[in-house]
Amino acid sequence: MTNRLKKEKNFIYMEVGEGQPIIVLHGLMGGLSNFGAVAEYFSTKGYKVIIPELPLYSLNLLKTNVKSFAKYLNDFIEYKEFKDVILLGNSLGGHIGLLYTKLYPKKVKALIITGSSGLYESAMGSGYTKRSDYEVMKKKAQEVFYDPEVATKEIVDEVYETVNDRNKLIKTLAIAKSAIRHNMGKDLPKMRQPTCIIWGKNDIVTPPEVATEFHSLLPNSDLFWIDKCGHAAMMEHPKEFNEILDSWLNTRNL
Repeated sequence: MTNRLKKEKNFIYMEVGEGQPIIVLHGLMGGLSNFGAVAEYFSTKGYKVIIPELPLYSLNLLKTNVKSFAKYLNDFIEYKEFKDVILLGNSLGGHIGLLYTKLYPKKVKALIITGSSGLYESAMGSGYTKRSDYEVMKKKAQEVFYDPEVATKEIVDEVYETVNDRNKLIKTLAIAKSAIRHNMGKDLPKMRQPTCIIWGKNDIVTPPEVATEFHSLLPNSDLFWIDKCGHAAMMEHPKEFNEILDSWLNTRNL
């Protein structure tokens, strides 16, 4: 997917397909490649799938927060001249999508969240006291998934490099604190956009009760479960994830 990256103005992004724009928002430790199966599938279904690289580590430390990322997303959407976007976010990306929807409600046609932060953030930015120990970081990366084998050496290496880069670690912790500050609990009942919640039944980062709470607070939401699945459903069960989402988009005439 990296060979498809576009660099324009201050934006780096991947774009594939034509049609209704679906903007995909990656998480704190998640790269654009995590959504490869989503991009391949929906780009053949009448959608333009766009995955911007979020500026998690390139902004000034004081601006390294969820609100700045939502504003960056708005700058990107305005630059691309998109209207009525569908947002799809995993983990921190879901949180950014939720906050964006609160700040710019008229620009969002629908929202999809999976393993999203925004209600429960205690697992973000924690457990890095032994970051120099590769095996400890490998175990931490594996815990994201129900099947530890999904955490390839490439994924583990990326996590290890990130947490052992002092600048990135400081900003990771700043993002985690920002996520706690930007709890969305009071905002969700006012957000009436169609929302698809797809959740791993075995997610230990954002446990199943978090999905249930999102569903109860979001007035126009549908909740779907994937069994034997952890925090990144679109990676661990891409076929089932895509089928659930495709069916939901059709049901909602999106």
